[in-house]
Amino acid sequence: MTTFSSIRLFALTSLAALSLTAFSGASANELSASARANGIVIHSADETLNHYCSWNAGRLYLNVPGGASYELITTVADPAILNKGDGSFHPYDAAEVRSALNAVRYPLQNISAEVFVLPYPRRNGLDSAAGPGLILLSPGVRALTLEQQHAEFTHELGHVVQYSVLPDADSSGWNRYRNMRKLDASFGGAAAHSDRPHEIFAEDFRVLFGDALANYSGSIENADLDYPTTVSGLDAFMIELASAPVAMTPLHVLGSAYRGAVQFARSGMGAATLDVYDVTGRHLTSLVPVVSASGATWNWDGRDDGGRSIRGEVVFARARDGCGGVVRVTRL
Repeated sequence: MTTFSSIRLFALTSLAALSLTAFSGASANELSASARANGIVIHSADETLNHYCSWNAGRLYLNVPGGASYELITTVADPAILNKGDGSFHPYDAAEVRSALNAVRYPLQNISAEVFVLPYPRRNGLDSAAGPGLILLSPGVRALTLEQQHAEFTHELGHVVQYSVLPDADSSGWNRYRNMRKLDASFGGAAAHSDRPHEIFAEDFRVLFGDALANYSGSIENADLDYPTTVSGLDAFMIELASAPVAMTPLHVLGSAYRGAVQFARSGMGAATLDVYDVTGRHLTSLVPVVSASGATWNWDGRDDGGRSIRGEVVFARARDGCGGVVRVTRL
């Protein structure tokens, strides 16, 4: 299934006041799927704005890896924003998102996601959203509490985990999950938001594997279901889904002339974004893989994201899934 599902904030007045869900026009809770990244990388609001957004005909667009593009609303005065809040948009704190991620008690070594902290909400989908390999965290119209940031991020991460470890094609896995959660045929993708299996899985993930801030409410979206911690074997089942082994293959550089373009390669593995860093750990650029039957290659023109040619420096490259290790290149 190649759609994203957006989180429905909990039925609490404090969160409703922060939400951007009150808007005119049709709600777009599902989006087309975009590219998949390996490893979990968090882009701050500034990085998202400076490196992944562009202006076109007076409108600002978010351009995520893989080609998907979303128009952003840059002012609360826009008619689409009915709840004007305090007059400003308040993005997630990337450091707080990292804190929530670090606190997750789930084996994430095989999980892939690029997390974009949005400086402004998407016009056709004001809420946060997640799908295969992608999380979009939408700002509030008032300052976001730590609890809201942890709860919503962990829920969205639950969607990413589900797409990775329990895809819709895994009928056996879904049958086991449905039996555990007592979900009959009325619980489907076209059901009410809280009755959708994807949303139930994401809430289960938040409760079972998120930290105390993510679980401050002590409730789940669908209050008619058993609370996840009371469902025997549910946590073990979800951890079991993440147990598939990952093959390790070495990352290497093709050729020996490092004055111009450089090609990195790895055999026998799936696609993964490759990040290039300098010796201080500063991120220089990210490379999209070219996948073939024999493995993956990454082509680097020797420039950073700002177009600066990297000369006379030592750089390091690492695939985001962590497989293949780190390779060192001396730029002459």
